[in-house]
Amino acid sequence: MIGKLKGKVDAVGESFLVIDVNGVGYEVQASSRTLRNLKPGDNVSLTIDTHVREDAIRLFGFQSELERSWFRTLQSIQGVGAKVALSVLGVLAPQDIASAVALGNWAAVEEAPGVGKKLAQRIVAELKDKAPALSLGGHAIPAAGATSSSAIEGPLGMAFAEALSALTNLGYNPAQASAAVAIAAKDLGQAADTAGLIKRSLKELAR
Repeated sequence: MIGKLKGKVDAVGESFLVIDVNGVGYEVQASSRTLRNLKPGDNVSLTIDTHVREDAIRLFGFQSELERSWFRTLQSIQGVGAKVALSVLGVLAPQDIASAVALGNWAAVEEAPGVGKKLAQRIVAELKDKAPALSLGGHAIPAAGATSSSAIEGPLGMAFAEALSALTNLGYNPAQASAAVAIAAKDLGQAADTAGLIKRSLKELAR
């Protein structure tokens, strides 16, 4: 199985790219968000998910292991195949998905092409217990007042993960803790630290 490809971008199509690895061209399916950042001649390293069928071998490429984990997790939901999973990842970064799920924001998921209201609601509902664990790997959440497509990374993302971990260690349900921290982060903004997020989250959980 191919788990990673590192080489030069040979071509970029509407839903795929060709990676030249030592003279061998690999056709890799990728999200529109990934493809927008690439052009022929670029050096690229992608984490790969290999799908083997009787009539074909398909490679799906991702910018991180976290993104690949979300790709796999999304497909565990009825009605979500590889195409729809890539579509969701094309409009939402991994932590955007985690925050949308934590806040019950199915409308953000519905923005993905091919995803209707019912499927978006099912995705959010079924991922509530899985999102907190996955979100710990990325450390990025939406900034206060930001749209679903503009996640940030850095100190706030780390504080988010630390606050979430602290609350779950205190015995709170992961889904409830994630939602509370997401609300706290939006209220406090980018200057929020771990202690502030925990304090604000506990007030939210006490309601």
